[in-house]
Amino acid sequence: MHLLSRILHRSHLEVTAHCDLPCGVYDPAQARIEAESVKAIQEKYQSNNDPVFRERAIEIKEQRSELVKHHLWVLWTDYFKPPHFEKYPHLHELFNKATKAAGAEGTKGSTDPRTGQELLEYIAEIDKIFWETKQAS
Repeated sequence: MHLLSRILHRSHLEVTAHCDLPCGVYDPAQARIEAESVKAIQEKYQSNNDPVFRERAIEIKEQRSELVKHHLWVLWTDYFKPPHFEKYPHLHELFNKATKAAGAEGTKGSTDPRTGQELLEYIAEIDKIFWETKQAS
């Protein structure tokens, strides 16, 4: 009974994070590569009428769009700090637009390569700011 009581009363703490040991390695290239893949899939989708191919393309495009959002969120929440947002006051809005461009209203929900291009343009803006902040540190 004593053992059972100790087991039941033991508190459990669950912790999750981007990684177990913050590595400090951040780069918008991860999001850009996935976004390039999304746009390429959209272009291939447009030029192929095979329903099986198209179904698979949509599935992969949606997965890649989710990866873009993930990589952007990591940058937004883990890399960029209050001084960055002070220096670049439009940065929150830029990340919001970029993640939405990868979402249901953007590449995740569209097979139009123009949405892929728009996403790449947002990521290019983020990339420019990112490297400016890296040079300042």
